[in-house]
Amino acid sequence: MRIITGTARGLPLAVPRGDATRPTSDRVREAIFSSLGARVPGAAVLDLFAGTGALGLEAVSRGARSAVFVEQARAALDCLAKNLAKIAPAAQVVRGDVLRELTRLTGPFDLIFADPPYGTEIGPVVTAIRQRTLLAPDGLLVWESAKRDGLALPAEWRCCRDAVYGDTRVSFLACG
Repeated sequence: MRIITGTARGLPLAVPRGDATRPTSDRVREAIFSSLGARVPGAAVLDLFAGTGALGLEAVSRGARSAVFVEQARAALDCLAKNLAKIAPAAQVVRGDVLRELTRLTGPFDLIFADPPYGTEIGPVVTAIRQRTLLAPDGLLVWESAKRDGLALPAEWRCCRDAVYGDTRVSFLACG
């Protein structure tokens, strides 16, 4: 695992041992950021279920102005701290359960990345994001899931783009 491009290009990322954390592959991250293009520079980014921080750190490397990372798993938090020290030492880390922490965060964010454990229901997460106005009016939520997982969105949300890479589905979502 490494940062693909930008100011931290090629920098290796610390990854926890075992299967508890499933970092977004280089191939999928490259596809995500190719799709986002000019949305990244200057963006305020929220990385939910951050794990190693690969998505948020890739955004920072590509010019995002700020990043907040939310993660609960201890092993992932240790790797996240190592990765932030190399790339974005001023980034904010919020330790705790994503649904609980969403009620405490203040936005808006231009880009929200969510790479939850496969099988996680999207409804509670997007409902909390909308209720707290965490996504900017023209912002995007990038949701990663298993390709077999359904995407049951509340009526206020729409899928702008959906792509499958191997076993991973990436959905670009907007609210409103």
